[in-house]
Amino acid sequence: MTTGQTVRLPSVDRILGDAACLALIAEYGRVQTLACARAVLAELRTAMLAGAVCEEGASIAAIAAQMAERLQAQSRSQLRAVFNLTGTVLHTNLGRALLPDAAVQAVVEALQWPMNLEFDLETGKRGDRDDLVEELLRELTGAEAATIVNNNAAAVLLMLNTLAQGKEVVVSRGELVEIGGAFRIPDVMTRAGAVLREVGSTNRTHLADYANGVNADTALLMKVHCSNYAITGFTKSVELDELVPLAAQHGVPTAVDLGSGTLVDLAQYGLPHETTVRETIEAGADLVTFSGDKLLGGPQCGVIVGRADLIEQIKRNPLKRALRVGKLTLAALAPVLQLYRAPDLLAERLTTLRLLTRPAAAMRAQAEQLLPQLQQVLGKSYAVTAEAMSSQIGSGALPVDQLPSFGLGVRSAPGSRLSNPLGVLEQRLRALPRPVIGRIGQDTLWLDLRCLEAAHETAFVAQLAELSA
Repeated sequence: MTTGQTVRLPSVDRILGDAACLALIAEYGRVQTLACARAVLAELRTAMLAGAVCEEGASIAAIAAQMAERLQAQSRSQLRAVFNLTGTVLHTNLGRALLPDAAVQAVVEALQWPMNLEFDLETGKRGDRDDLVEELLRELTGAEAATIVNNNAAAVLLMLNTLAQGKEVVVSRGELVEIGGAFRIPDVMTRAGAVLREVGSTNRTHLADYANGVNADTALLMKVHCSNYAITGFTKSVELDELVPLAAQHGVPTAVDLGSGTLVDLAQYGLPHETTVRETIEAGADLVTFSGDKLLGGPQCGVIVGRADLIEQIKRNPLKRALRVGKLTLAALAPVLQLYRAPDLLAERLTTLRLLTRPAAAMRAQAEQLLPQLQQVLGKSYAVTAEAMSSQIGSGALPVDQLPSFGLGVRSAPGSRLSNPLGVLEQRLRALPRPVIGRIGQDTLWLDLRCLEAAHETAFVAQLAELSA
C-alpha cells in the first residue's frame, strides 16, 4: 500500500533497457516484450488509483519479474505432457496410444528432413503415399489392399460415401453405436449420403432380419464393433461367417467397422481375446476399418483394408484427399507396423502392449515405495494407502474387461478441516508442472500406477514437493 509518498512508475524505455528485460527480449523478441511491459504498466496505474501499489512493487526489478512470469506463461504450449494415473491405458482425452521409441525417432527425422512422401525413388516419378505402408498392412492383415485416412471415423465416412451414396446399408439395431464426442453410426451414414436400413432389435438380430432387409437399393451389409458397452442376457447377433454368404448371394460387399482393431491375438499375452483384423478378413469381410491409435499402438489414423477393387474405388473418391494423412502420421505408423513382424518382442517394444501387460506385482512394489513420499508431502489432512485396483484398456476396446492393477488411494483424514479435500487435491495435482491425472470415486482419489513406468518415476517424485507448498 502507499505510505503517503508519490509512487512513480518507470518509463517503458527504462524498463526495456534494464538487463533483466534485455534478457527477455533476447528470448521472446522485442515486440512481445514491449507489449508485455505496457500491459504490466497499465495494470499498475490502475492499482495506483486504488492506492494498492507500493514503491517496491513499482520498481524495475519487480516489473521485470512480473513480465518474465507472464511471458513464460504466454509461451507455454496448451498441449502439455501429463502423468496418466487414471487406470485407462488408451485414454481418449489424454491422446490414446503412446508411440514406441522407433516411431518417435522416425517422426523426429520426418520433421527435420524432406521425405519421399509421394515420390517413387525407383522410377523418379510421383508415387502414392499409401504405398509407404500398404505392403506391411497386406502382410499383417491378409488383405489385398489398404489405404490410410486421418481417423477411423473418416475411414467409415469415406467407405460409405464411396460405395453407398444414395443407397442403403443394412445394419443391426444392436450395433448402431455412439462413442466419444457424440460420434454416431447413423449420423455418419447420413453425412456420407447413405441410407440406413435398421434390422433386428436392440438385443437380438437374426440372419433372417438381414435377409429381409436386403433389396434392390442395398449397397452394403455392415457390422459394427460395439465400442464402450456390451449387451448381455437374452441376446443374439449374427456372426460374420453367417453374413458373408448372404451378402455374396445378393452380390453386395460386407463391411466391418472394428473400431479398435488389433493385429495380434491378445490372448497370447494374457489379455482377453479381441477379434483381429486378419480373422475378420479370413472370415470373408470385403472391407475392414479400424483405428491406428488404439490397440494397434500407433499414431491417430484410420485404416481401410480389404478387396483391391473396392480399395481402388475408395482411393479415387475426391474426399480421400481431404481425409488423407501427412508425412508425420506415416512416419510413425510404418515403424509401429514393423514391430508386429516380431511378435515375440512385441510386449517389450510396443508401448501400449507393454502397459497393458505390466505385472500387478511390479505396480504393487512401486506403490509401496511411493506411498511414504506422497504421505509426507500431503501431511495429516490426507491418508494414503497402497491398494489393488482395476485398470481398463480404454477407447472402446473390451469395455467390460478389467486388468488387475495396483496404485495409491488417497482419502480425507478424520478431522480434516478442508472443504472438499479430494477435489482440492485433485486440482492441485492438475496444477503441477507436469499435471497428474487421477480419478475420484467412492470418496477416494485413485492414482493407478499402470501407466507410470520406471523411466518416468523420478520426474513424478521430483515435483511432489510442490504439493506441500
